[in-house]
Parts: sequence; structure tokens; C-alpha cells
Amino acid sequence: MPNSDAPSTPSNRRDLKMQIVVVGGGAGGLELVRRLGARFGRRYDVILLDKNHTHIWKPLLHEVAAGTLDANLDEVGYRTHCHRWHYRFFYGTLEGLDRANRRVIVAPMYDEDGRELIGRHALRYDYLVLAVGGVCNDFGTPGAREHCIFLDDRVQADRFRTRLLNQCLRVSRAMMADPTADARVRIAIIGGGATGVELAAELYSAAAGLRHYGLEVFDERRLEVTLIEAGPRLLPQLPERLSDAAREELEKLGVRVLLDSNVTSITANEVRIGNGETIAADLIVWAAGVKGPEVLRNLDGLRIAPSGRLEVRQTLQTTEDDRILAIGDCCHCMMPGAKVPVPPRAQAAHQMATTAYHNLVRLTSGRTARPFVYHDHGSLVSLSRFSTIGSLMGNLVGGKMAIEGRLARLVYTSLYRLHLFAIHGWLRGLGLILIGKVNQVVRPRLKVH
Repeated sequence: MPNSDAPSTPSNRRDLKMQIVVVGGGAGGLELVRRLGARFGRRYDVILLDKNHTHIWKPLLHEVAAGTLDANLDEVGYRTHCHRWHYRFFYGTLEGLDRANRRVIVAPMYDEDGRELIGRHALRYDYLVLAVGGVCNDFGTPGAREHCIFLDDRVQADRFRTRLLNQCLRVSRAMMADPTADARVRIAIIGGGATGVELAAELYSAAAGLRHYGLEVFDERRLEVTLIEAGPRLLPQLPERLSDAAREELEKLGVRVLLDSNVTSITANEVRIGNGETIAADLIVWAAGVKGPEVLRNLDGLRIAPSGRLEVRQTLQTTEDDRILAIGDCCHCMMPGAKVPVPPRAQAAHQMATTAYHNLVRLTSGRTARPFVYHDHGSLVSLSRFSTIGSLMGNLVGGKMAIEGRLARLVYTSLYRLHLFAIHGWLRGLGLILIGKVNQVVRPRLKVH
């Protein structure tokens, strides 16, 4: 099927193919269009709309930020992927909806010089799936938006890596000029969930290797990482024993862990917490909370939860429109009897993509949609090369089957492999896993440019 960025807005729907539009090419959205394209691509018009040209699995962003993963090797180009799986890719950003006429409004796009690349236009849809993901929630903290880096996408991760390497270079040069200098790279990470904990550990793994890449006098002892968590412990999704184990491991590395510490304000080089303490930092990362992107608040009457995420029924259809579904981190879905919504995790996005696919098959053939059922398979957190911890089969054993060490690392690695199979199929997925093994041997350990 041809790939085009031209808008599709003809007036007579009876002469057109059925059109299914998926907005957002993250873990759930990309898997969904792959499956829809494979099934319908020659009969229906399946379209993916995304503001980026490539996909990177969001749980890997902390490795991209630390430089231990070269995203250029792991990213998926939408234009080549759509050709293989018989859907179309449109480059653009969601701006709004016209539900009466079933149209997605796409914002104008500009090149790096500020010149208009693609004008504002509309895409018609018969069924629409919103999979735009979530963004970090700064809870209105003064100075957070101006002075923090949010690891919501690859652009932010690349920005952090560049600033990190520049600061490491400054410290290295200062030590070469004066070997007695107590120069350090000071990093504050706000949020003790999986992203914050994994990033803290990954930074020490990266710093240990920098001496082999031109910074001969720099090592992990020059890092000063502070992890700030408002709650009473790290990783609240894990059993308390594993939470304590993660904290102990981080403190062994040199991370200063502050619990029950609410951030009150942030400046360019300081984080102030509720007890009056001020933490100096050269780099500040916000990794706490998830909310829906602002665009969801202006979607022609679709209802949103207080978190800014789209409210859906159990079939994943939005409460106001049966022809619009939402999946992934942008979706507020309550299971029967649950007190909290389905958590914004990669496993939830994968499960929602599967349900959305089957429901679209049913809806396009005139049948009713079936309810989504979330299965909590547990949580895993990687402390880089130092340790991996987690709990398995959360629904079956109450999240108490704790695993650590090599077994946990094996399961953690398998999650990414399952993602590769979901978006590429088994044969190509296996090939990419083998290529990844070769790259671990022949490629540099760190991306330092």
C-alpha cells in the first residue's frame, strides 16, 4: 500500500474504503496498526498518525538518556514498517477532533527553520483509536516546567544525554587542570518509581565506562546523584522487601535517597524540598507521576478523568463516542470492583492493543465489542548491570512472587523481546534479537555523541 502524507478528506463516504486511524505509534499503537494492517490492509485503509518519524520503546528511554543504549540501532522507522505491514503513515500532530463529521484535525508541521512543512488538515475516520501516551505530571510545582528534563520521549532523552556528557567533560577538564579539585556532576532525580530508580542506577553504569571514551580522569566517584521521593518508600508497586533491596543497592552505588520529601520549588540549579533543605544540581530530571497530554482536554467533548486521561468503558470505547477507542497511558480504564484505574504500564498497553484489535474486527463486521480484562503479570525493575528485581504474576499470587538476580534479569530482557515480536512478527523479531546480540559485541558500550 502506498505511503503518503497527503490528507484524505473526500466528501462521499459511500465511495470510500473503511478508514481506521490510530493516533500515536507507541508500544500499543504500533502493535495495533501492525495487526490491523496485516488483516485489513488490502481491504480497509489503516492509518497511523504520529509526530515522530521513528518509534523507540518507552521503557528504554532511561538507557538512551544515560548513553548506554544507542537509540539509532533500536528505533523503528514508521515509513519502512508501514510498507511491510500494509498500513499508511502520516507525519503530524493531533490538534483536535470534529466528531460530527468524523475527522481528526492535524496541526501544521514546521521544519527546523520555522517554515511550514505540512499545513493544517483533516483525516477522516470510520473508527479512531487514540494511543498518544502519557506525560510526566509535575503537579504544578513552581519551576518544574522551566528547569527539569522530562523523559517523555526520545528528544528529551537525547537532550539529557548531551547535557550529561557536557557536564562530565567540564568536570574532567577541571580535574586535569587541578587534580585536587573536588569537581562533581550533580544530578537530582525527582520520583522514586521505576523510571527514577532505573535512571539512577544506569548513570553509574555509564559513568564507570567514560574513562574508556576520552575522559581518562572521570569515573563514577564523580557522580553525585540524589533520588527524591515524596512517598515513604521507593517502587510502591513492588513488595516492601524488594523496595528496601532496591534502596540498599542504590545507596551502595552512591545514590543519596530521600524519602517522604515533597518538592516545593525548583530553580535552574537547585531543588527545594518541604523540610527546607536545598539540593544543588547541575541536571534535574522529573520522573514522577503520569497524566494525559494537554491535547486530550480539547477533543470535542470527550470526557477526561482528573488525571487528564480519556475515560473509557470496559470495551475501551470512549464514554461519549462508540467509534473512538483509547488505549495505553492516555486511557483511564476502571476494572469492575477496582479502586484505581489500570496502571500506565507497557504490559497494559500491550493487552489493550490486543483487545482493541479484536474489538475493531468485531465492530467493522457489525458485532458488539467485548470487555477488556487486565491481567497484572507483576513488575520488574532493572538496576542496570548491578541487579534486577521484581514480582511476577500479580493477579495470581497477589504480587508476592518476588524474584531477583539472573532470573529477574532474564524475565526483564524477555519483555523487550516480546515487544519486538508484537511489532515485527516472530521471524523478523528473532532476526533483530540476533542482531542485537552481535551489536553488544561489536558496538561501543556507550553512545558519547
